[in-house]
Amino acid sequence: MPKYKPNKIWIDADSCPKAIKEIVFKSSQRLKIKIILVANEYQYIPESDLIELIVVHKGFDAADQHIIDQVEIHDIVITQDIPLASEVLKKKAIALNPRGEIYNENNIGTILSLRDIMKEFRDAGTITGGPAAFGPKNIKQFADSLNKLLS
Repeated sequence: MPKYKPNKIWIDADSCPKAIKEIVFKSSQRLKIKIILVANEYQYIPESDLIELIVVHKGFDAADQHIIDQVEIHDIVITQDIPLASEVLKKKAIALNPRGEIYNENNIGTILSLRDIMKEFRDAGTITGGPAAFGPKNIKQFADSLNKLLS
């Protein structure tokens, strides 16, 4: 993965853990990168010229669509929404999930397929649980992946 300074880092903010946002905020200040959080409702953000919150209407996938419409080549998008990640990759941007997985053209098709299969199992009642709880290991993996992309 090439290393460069993206123009912007977008955060699909409604479902992004606070610890992940804080890591991105610190990176923004250190590297002077613009951060744009997109959410369906107001969220606290630190006072900074580099950090912006955009609140969109509460319609289905409104935040995702806003990101898709505005993201540019080489931007980074932090999301756990796999269909959004797929659309971001089509715009030649980078998608990173809060657990530290970097989505790319080689893995997104498999990840989308697995997501669909798991949804079918959950809908049928075959699987009732979700992913493992988010914890310190995930935070470290995210920080490592973000640093890999930015350093």
